[in-house]
Amino acid sequence: MVEIREIRKGTKKYYYLVHSFRVGKKVSKKQIYLGDSIPKNIEEEKKKFIQEFYKEKFLNDLDKIKQKFSKEYKSLPESAKEKSRENFAIKFTYNTQRIEGSTLTLKETASLLERGISPSSKPIRDIKEAEAHKKVFFEMMDYEKELNLGVVLKWNKTLLENTKPDVAGKIRNHNVAIAQSKFKPPTFIELNALLNEFFEWYQKEKDKIHPVELASLVHLKFVTIHPFTDGNGRISRLMMNFILKKNKFPMLDIPYEKRTGYYNALERSQIKKEEGIFVQWFFRRYLQEFKEYLK
Repeated sequence: MVEIREIRKGTKKYYYLVHSFRVGKKVSKKQIYLGDSIPKNIEEEKKKFIQEFYKEKFLNDLDKIKQKFSKEYKSLPESAKEKSRENFAIKFTYNTQRIEGSTLTLKETASLLERGISPSSKPIRDIKEAEAHKKVFFEMMDYEKELNLGVVLKWNKTLLENTKPDVAGKIRNHNVAIAQSKFKPPTFIELNALLNEFFEWYQKEKDKIHPVELASLVHLKFVTIHPFTDGNGRISRLMMNFILKKNKFPMLDIPYEKRTGYYNALERSQIKKEEGIFVQWFFRRYLQEFKEYLK
């Protein structure tokens, strides 16, 4: 978290931007001097400061992950690559569906998606949406153009058309609330403008921002807009992995067991309107997930 710190020396005041972060069990700090007054563009200064911090602390390791992953992946035979994609699709489907309330276990998800065996005594909606999510995942994997509203609507339609056809692939025309969250999504009247702004931002920034940071921001910004009646989290995680895949970084599966930290980072970013909170969580989660490539 970035904060402004005031230091008095006699009758004079001096201001610093300070960021506290944890290294192991210790808390460290990084700061920059602002001057004897707070700049009018302080939010921009905060953004630049935290971005530089991330670059210094994380980006070299993220690029090492990409290099080692790419080298390892290229060496695999095609059958092994196909199996790897299938395994990821199953785990990713299980976790992303479970986060959203699915009752299917990992074993049930694997049996369903690998062998077509439907679990007994489980809601048909959970079964159909798991099957649909796998289908959307491979649609995303095969998609080679840029992100746009049309393809995102298509993914949402594929995800929900067999369970919630009345809202599948449609921007919501009503207001919504998120259970157990203090964050209130935008009103439906705001959605067209917010979506246009989002895709304009994406087109402008997609080649300027580090791909892992871009993936985290695409996820955060889209799920914060919350344009759909249902499927916002799942679609935003698919978009996140589209960015990673497109830029040849390993895709990220957010485990159901890690959902508390994930939810907290999202909510804090949304309420405080500080993207850096979620981006920092995302970087740490990503580095932890692929730490074997840093050895």
